[in-house]
Amino acid sequence: MRALTADDIEALAVGAWILGTGGGGSPYHALLALRRLYAQGRHVDLIGVDEVADDDAVAVVSVMGAPLVILERLVDSRQIARAVSAMEEHLGRKFKAVMAIEIGGGNGMQPLLAASQLGIPVVDADAMGRAYPEAQMTSFAVGNLAPSPLTSIDPRGSEVIVSKTPTWKWMERTSRKVCTEFGSIAATCKAPRSGAEVRRWGIAGTTTKAIQLGRAVREAQRRHDDPIEAILQTESGRRLFSGKVIEVERRTTEGFLRGRTVFDGLGVDRGAKVELNFQNEWTVLWRDGRPVVSTPELICVLDSESGEAIGTETIRYGQRVTVIVLPAAAVFLTPRGLEHVGPRAFGYDIDFQPVFGS
Repeated sequence: MRALTADDIEALAVGAWILGTGGGGSPYHALLALRRLYAQGRHVDLIGVDEVADDDAVAVVSVMGAPLVILERLVDSRQIARAVSAMEEHLGRKFKAVMAIEIGGGNGMQPLLAASQLGIPVVDADAMGRAYPEAQMTSFAVGNLAPSPLTSIDPRGSEVIVSKTPTWKWMERTSRKVCTEFGSIAATCKAPRSGAEVRRWGIAGTTTKAIQLGRAVREAQRRHDDPIEAILQTESGRRLFSGKVIEVERRTTEGFLRGRTVFDGLGVDRGAKVELNFQNEWTVLWRDGRPVVSTPELICVLDSESGEAIGTETIRYGQRVTVIVLPAAAVFLTPRGLEHVGPRAFGYDIDFQPVFGS
């Protein structure tokens, strides 16, 4: 166990936003809330997966919804903590720790907000290693663990418990309908996991990974070095394209932010154009009508100067960007993993072609 410092929180916000691959919600509001809580004397402890006993109950939290709505409507620490306590009431037992369903974006910071209110530690793990838009797109679903129950808390005070669903896709369909009626935003506590399940199927060390990535970017900025190169070195990534945004189409529908953006090349990519599709997160990058890279590998759009991530809800005409790709968690590169998060899971009639290890 170690106490997360205020500097850790700042670095986490930068690193989680990069790992969010365009989604997970902007970490800005969560960062402001954590700054305030730390100024009030609160702190959060981080524990490794090996510090959780087999039969310990771990709460798995996130804010569910469309990134554009999440940017406009606040979810505070009390609301995400209420999602956890509502689950405790439903189960009749207390949680020993809390973890993120996804390390990407603001959802990588939600367990810290819950922990600051509940007085329990955060597990250094998640179930995606990035951000994905749907409930069945997790390592827990790949492991065929139980998809229910789930608590869903509305900012107005409405509370819904989905006590049982037969499959992960039915959990997604049911909880998404609730979320959409709530206004496409809800604080949720997913199906609780045992310590044994977290060790077997969780993606370990991702909070620390996000902090280290954020530190690398902030240090490069301080030294006036290339922050994008620092990201590529830290995560063994590859640079794909540099250019400017010339077109953006997006719409909020069925609780998701969907659309596409087009980049016109600059520098070594001058004269080329690429198109990038998204469903909350970046999904497939196309060049000359051919898919260059796709989920589950991490497509990240970064500000070419600062190296900081740009989300699907904040990308706009004229931005100078660099597109990179980072390796995916191994669990999603298996045949079963690709069934859950490969390009066909998003409706694209293409096979996954790995950038790494190919």
